[in-house]
Amino acid sequence: MKIVIVGGVAGGATVAARIRRLDEKAEIVVFERSGYISYANCGLPYYIGDVITDAEVLTLQTPESFYLRFRVDMKVHHEVTAIHPDKKTVSVKNLKTGEEFEESYDKLILSPGAKPTQPRFPGADLEKVFTLRTVEDTLRIKKHINENHPKSVVLAGGGFIGLELAENLRELGMEVTIVEYAKQLMNPFDSDMASFIHNEMREHGVKLVLGRAVEGFEEKAGCIKVLLKDDAPLYADMVVLAIGVTPDTALAKEAGLELGVKDAIVVNDRMETSVPDIYAAGDAVQVKNIVTGEDALISLAGPANKQGRIIADNICGLDSRYKGSQGSSVIKVFDVTAALTGINERCAKAAGLDADTVILSPMSHASYYPGGKVMTMKVVFEKGTYRLLGAQIVGYEGVDKRIDVLATAIRAGMKATDLKDIDLAYAPPYSSAKDTVNMAGFMIDNIAKGVLKQWHLDDVDKLPRDGSVTLLDTRTVGEYSRGHIDGFKNIPVDELRERFDEVEEGKPVYVICQSGLRSYIASRILEGNGYTSYNFAGGFRFYDAVMNDRALIERATACGMDN
Repeated sequence: MKIVIVGGVAGGATVAARIRRLDEKAEIVVFERSGYISYANCGLPYYIGDVITDAEVLTLQTPESFYLRFRVDMKVHHEVTAIHPDKKTVSVKNLKTGEEFEESYDKLILSPGAKPTQPRFPGADLEKVFTLRTVEDTLRIKKHINENHPKSVVLAGGGFIGLELAENLRELGMEVTIVEYAKQLMNPFDSDMASFIHNEMREHGVKLVLGRAVEGFEEKAGCIKVLLKDDAPLYADMVVLAIGVTPDTALAKEAGLELGVKDAIVVNDRMETSVPDIYAAGDAVQVKNIVTGEDALISLAGPANKQGRIIADNICGLDSRYKGSQGSSVIKVFDVTAALTGINERCAKAAGLDADTVILSPMSHASYYPGGKVMTMKVVFEKGTYRLLGAQIVGYEGVDKRIDVLATAIRAGMKATDLKDIDLAYAPPYSSAKDTVNMAGFMIDNIAKGVLKQWHLDDVDKLPRDGSVTLLDTRTVGEYSRGHIDGFKNIPVDELRERFDEVEEGKPVYVICQSGLRSYIASRILEGNGYTSYNFAGGFRFYDAVMNDRALIERATACGMDN
């Protein structure tokens, strides 16, 4: 059996290695148009920032090492230019010699990946305007920085690559500005959770230009003029386009393969395309979102590796199925970690789901053990069924650990109320006896049992100020004096029972504290004494961070300045 693989890296290299482990006799040929067959593309920004100093460590395998171990013919600098399903051949061009030839196959695997989204901006081909996707791109950017010592950079795009580059270039001492069309960075996060990411970027001197569209570039007096729609231009020594990625599926389209979302290749759960004996994996394929069941494009290294293994199994006579993606991700943003899994609240509501959330601000480990830091967690679930839909966390230590637990719970089909029952490891340096994940479960279980009623950030402006409800802040006098929501009366929780005469009976009470814990206790005191009480999800700390961020963005949008 002869197997031809188009593209290396996560999907293609995984397929090749797995097939060899299952079939010692198969003939395997991989065509990769770049000079690298397997590299750590997620580590590329960290090489630019000198966190990784040896370029060779980015190359996980060379053609020679791969052949020595797996006897796979890795042909780099070879581009597949056409697929001929009727003849079961591909047309190939040697990019170094110009030679063109046809290669036959019994099974064909497409792993072309994705290419940087590059709208047809005027000036996008200027020498000082870069994209980052391959090792070659990385080396080109690094060479430019080392030789020209640019002092400023504009990053067009506020996704994973944009943020990772921002951190690394800022650590090199450059002035960094991110321009993002949306009014938030990191679109997979809800805007309220993105506020904590914005704050971290600003604290480290990164300028954010949100809600603006890049329209083109001009070279002027040795620097790049970045043209913005309806706003003054920006100037920088270099620009990196990090607007996103687009499935690289021109070959598949020309060969008549069925395409789906954003022209991604449609595959079944065996990773088979619409054409017999042709499989596809990685950033170029359409997958099922396991939470919504909808077709989606989720470009991540983990799914690509799993899909490659599934293809190899099916080619070699085993039966493996890809059950879908849920977009579990994590990113380092200077000193904080931001992570998510499943879908956010915005996507849940857009999908027609009746979603609710809990927001909590627990410590990373036992509060009495030194060094604990606050994290902010948002868990999304479906009302009524309590199906767990997704989660987002921004914090310091322990964020990755908690998001992985929640990702596993979603994959296992657990209800949000089941989170309270998960038996997690505990020691004071690592967690609390009631872990953060358990606490989210307790809160949702309280909602399910009617013990907890909530109000949310979107309700703040809707609350009547005409005296028909009671607005109550249960923090200390000192906390209240440092900032509070207009119209809220301050009665510290420990004084509440003695001050019931200040809380009018028969009116709903909307309660807030710093994190949500004291206000929950106050709500239970009120409920136990005949009041109807609602607890604010997230606490004043959450409210203050989100509202300050939104004010900065709106003020900057109105004034036409960096935010």
